[in-house]
Amino acid sequence: MRNIDLSIIVVNYNTFKLTRDTIDSCLAEPTHYTYEIFLVDNKSTDDSLEKLQEYFKSETERGILKIIPNQSNDGFAKANNIAIEQAKGDFILLLNSDTLMKQSTIDKCMDYITDKGHDDIDALGCKVSLADGSLDKACKRSFPNPANSFYKLFHINVDSDKNDYNLDDLDDDGIYEIDCLVGAFMLVRRTTIDEVGLLDDAFFMYGEDIDWCYRIKQAGWKIVYFGQAEIIHYKGASSEDKNTKKRNPKIIYEFYRAMYVFYKKHYTKKYNFLVNIAVYIGIGVLLVFNLVRNAFRS
Repeated sequence: MRNIDLSIIVVNYNTFKLTRDTIDSCLAEPTHYTYEIFLVDNKSTDDSLEKLQEYFKSETERGILKIIPNQSNDGFAKANNIAIEQAKGDFILLLNSDTLMKQSTIDKCMDYITDKGHDDIDALGCKVSLADGSLDKACKRSFPNPANSFYKLFHINVDSDKNDYNLDDLDDDGIYEIDCLVGAFMLVRRTTIDEVGLLDDAFFMYGEDIDWCYRIKQAGWKIVYFGQAEIIHYKGASSEDKNTKKRNPKIIYEFYRAMYVFYKKHYTKKYNFLVNIAVYIGIGVLLVFNLVRNAFRS
């Protein structure tokens, strides 16, 4: 039986300090909602799991924090699904391990989505700011399609009505319905998850948020960007070498593989053979280019 309002899920992989700070920022936020936090470790290869277990020993003993040590790293989506299946909250919050809550973020978002006038909102995201203060544009976007993805990926400037993937014309502090949120902060009703299903674990660490939003919208539900609450996202901090600025090649590969998986799953039957071939070639070219560029970084 579910008896709490919110279940927060954080996935750790070799990021003790980042994960610690993320969870600390949640615990530091006073809230009138009951909540639990799940920390899922994806078989870290350093000592981050042991250090997190020791650091949060008191919260674990009090039942506020539940630590799930996975025996294998099967990806971000799979790790979240394991926690979702155990969660007791009426709402599920996916929260990246490289984020920090700002003041009253939890209460602001929960107050808005639980308001009686907002029963039609099934997923909500907040304003996500990068470390330099700029907006993480992934927090409010349209669904990718061959046209807007082509313009974005190849950095081609066109009229905003054609290149609307990042919804740049919409106020960053506003509130409005959108297509897609970012998995760094994604608040979803449990009843919605029961209907549309868990995250698709065919996506290893990218694309699962877009796919989930796509399925939520296909089911007729509403997704809202709520710019009145904010988190900080240290984007890339968990996947980039601090000294060389190089990224793990697997991470680059999974980024572009996610594009392929999403397109094949949702768009292949919508477009003709030539468009499909062009998309797949484009993804392949970008993958090779970025792997080569990453290899020469110093």
